Amino acid sequence: MNSLLRLLLSAPIDFAVGGQAVIEGVMMRSPRFTVVSVRDPEGKIQMQLEKFQSITERVKILKLPLVRGVVHLVESMRLGYRSLSYSNAIFLGETEEKKAAQSKFMSFVSSAAAVLSIVGSLLITLLMLKVLPLWVAGKAAELWPLVKEHYFLFNAVDGLTKISIFLAYVSSISLLKDIRRVFQYHGAEHKSIWTYEHGLELTAENARKQTRFHPRCGTSFIFIVILMSILVYTAIPPAEQFVSQVALRVAVIPLIAGISYELLKLSAKFQRSKLVRLFVLPGLLLQRLTTREPDDAQLEVALNSLRESLKHENSTH
Repeated sequence: MNSLLRLLLSAPIDFAVGGQAVIEGVMMRSPRFTVVSVRDPEGKIQMQLEKFQSITERVKILKLPLVRGVVHLVESMRLGYRSLSYSNAIFLGETEEKKAAQSKFMSFVSSAAAVLSIVGSLLITLLMLKVLPLWVAGKAAELWPLVKEHYFLFNAVDGLTKISIFLAYVSSISLLKDIRRVFQYHGAEHKSIWTYEHGLELTAENARKQTRFHPRCGTSFIFIVILMSILVYTAIPPAEQFVSQVALRVAVIPLIAGISYELLKLSAKFQRSKLVRLFVLPGLLLQRLTTREPDDAQLEVALNSLRESLKHENSTH
């Protein structure tokens, strides 16, 4: 706990670099480039470099507060999916020659399967994090009059159910060897970014000394989203029918995401405030589940992505 508080006190304010762990690798994103580095089955580091320009740079109205958070979330999901697809192909040993040899029919089947997988994942997410928590809150209201009389308590039960489901899910998948390695790469991503933000040379030796917890991690963002959902739902009059209630809560997801993004930015700007430190602390504690200590080989992969993105970023100035 004390180490996490010291982390918050020393954290620099910098939103220029971010990343994501993928299968046997790490994606790093600078303002103009994304780099995915993946260790292939032969032990070599394969890399994919792409130019990146946020749509907020082209459409200025999308830079407005609240709106930019939703755009950032959508862009992050898109980049995350592409990065995962690339890392999965490298992990399975799919070379460009093999991809070129695939028939158009097989390519269509593969694309259709990917779309169905995304749709299925979204439906399961809505079921587990929208429908089920609301149902649990409804049952709690039937059992305890206090929950029924105070809408904030009703939504607090909804939020606690979401947190419980999230913790149970992460704890369960962390038992899988492949997922544990992804969590190690998640730790490598954070350690690499800390090395950069502290102005140190991007080496495994320097990265090894850094903490695997980072206040701007997606895990912290998830916690803020759940907390904000309690407040936003309480401010909106409830619908009478269960289905309408679910639809209403789905409809305000962009608003919750936008508020959460702004709060994440503010938490970095005012991170020396005791109130802000308490606000972000639960997110850091959750990272004990979503990150693991990486080995030097994993740090090397993460540092390669960061080093290459920064190299191309600097070359454009």
